[in-house]
Amino acid sequence: MSKPYVLGIDIGGTNTVFGIVDARGHVVASDSIKTRKHNNFNDYVEELHLEVMRLLKLNDAEEKIQGIGIGAPNANYYNGMIENGVNLPWGNNVALAETVSRAFNGIPVAVTNDANAAAIGEMTYGAARGMKDFIMITLGTGVGSGIVINGQIVYGHDGYAGELGHVIVKRNNGRMCGCGRTGCLEAYASATGVARTAREFLELRSDPSIMRNLDIDEITSKDVYDAAMAGDKLAKEIFEYTGKILGEAFADMIAFSSPQAIILFGGLSKSGDLLLKPLREAMDKNVLSIFRGKTKVLLSELKESDAAVLGASALGWEAKYRADVAINSQIISE
Repeated sequence: MSKPYVLGIDIGGTNTVFGIVDARGHVVASDSIKTRKHNNFNDYVEELHLEVMRLLKLNDAEEKIQGIGIGAPNANYYNGMIENGVNLPWGNNVALAETVSRAFNGIPVAVTNDANAAAIGEMTYGAARGMKDFIMITLGTGVGSGIVINGQIVYGHDGYAGELGHVIVKRNNGRMCGCGRTGCLEAYASATGVARTAREFLELRSDPSIMRNLDIDEITSKDVYDAAMAGDKLAKEIFEYTGKILGEAFADMIAFSSPQAIILFGGLSKSGDLLLKPLREAMDKNVLSIFRGKTKVLLSELKESDAAVLGASALGWEAKYRADVAINSQIISE
């Protein structure tokens, strides 16, 4: 019997990464396409299918894919739809699972939120191995989260539980968030949020900073990081400000689910102690006393390119299992 594989797909706001994954969680091969190249979803799926089939052919896996798992913003595990995908170009109510399954000749497909997929990958292959209670926080363009309680992803009654990036951390005069509300954690603690903080500090304060040599409208979180590593005091204060907000938010999250760990993933998490030191200090200062010292803050152990793909691939095996159960149930009923 030929070796079986699943396909893990991570749909991000900029790139879509896909990989062939074996039963041991080894990413045999991977590639990517631009998510926003096509405004029409069917055109996007057509290109995705073309590039996936090319990768499968190169790796002698054309007839060996048993299931497909997809992590995507606002993807609903229960109904296979992308609903209100504000960071994607295809509008609302996109039939993700159905369309992709049809493109791949009926291979079973399961989908979930991209941060949930990263959490599944971390639980299966990374820093959360052996943990039954943890929270995954993705610090990228936005702030995503996956909550695991008793070994299960928390989906809620409608499939959308766990949007911790959209808890409000500034009740008065908070920043506008992409979700349409104001004061969300994402508006402050994402890579985009760090850049916004830099612009605010530079405009409202007169402190000397090497960042003043940059176009203020084009400043990125990496610019702030580079300046901080060069000893820039203002840039360091930006990370202290961001870490404090994150730490205070984490203290509230701990009161909710008492996780063994909060695991950080994504570009901003690579800032090291610039972010982690003020984060841990603020978390310890604000956490309820019965939880103090019980929750670790850890960095992901997975390569950024693999984590969401591996998590999505675990859904691929689940999709195959569900399809097999459905077939067996039909056979029995007949």
